Amino acid sequence: MTLTHAHPTTVVQGEYRVSNDPAELLSTILGSCVAVCLHDPAGKIGGMNHFLLPFGQEEGTNRPVRYGLFAMEMLINALMKQGARKSHLQAKLFGGAKISADLRDIGQTNASFAREYLAAEGIACVSESLGGTNARRVVFHPATGQARMLIVPSTNLVATEVLAPPAARRARDEGIELF
Repeated sequence: MTLTHAHPTTVVQGEYRVSNDPAELLSTILGSCVAVCLHDPAGKIGGMNHFLLPFGQEEGTNRPVRYGLFAMEMLINALMKQGARKSHLQAKLFGGAKISADLRDIGQTNASFAREYLAAEGIACVSESLGGTNARRVVFHPATGQARMLIVPSTNLVATEVLAPPAARRARDEGIELF
């Protein structure tokens, strides 16, 4: 997926982007969040969203895109406004990792939501990389539907503590709080 004159666009948490520009690439980094990449092969148009949680409280008409339900509606509607046909859409799913063993598995909740939403809407999921414990970097070419993903190596907090400088270890052992 190398483009000589690529126009990279970052899609951050709570955003979505749609494009039919053959030179545009959409990129994001995910942990427990999920990105849904949708593509209409006949229309040569696609888009990506990046959501934090499946559902959230709606406050009037200001429904935040950081929630999956709204992010999916916004992405599909934007694609259709640009000429995509819903019956042609194909999905690729990324993210949904369990980043911390100490927290509830938000990533699994996000992944389940994305799968269920697509099934309910009749949108085929042609590939996915969901779950695990590592973050991912995703680059999506909306005009062709090609996606590339890189697994980001996890950090080991125990190893980091062991590698702490001797002064920090002594301070910790003596009850001194460093911040």
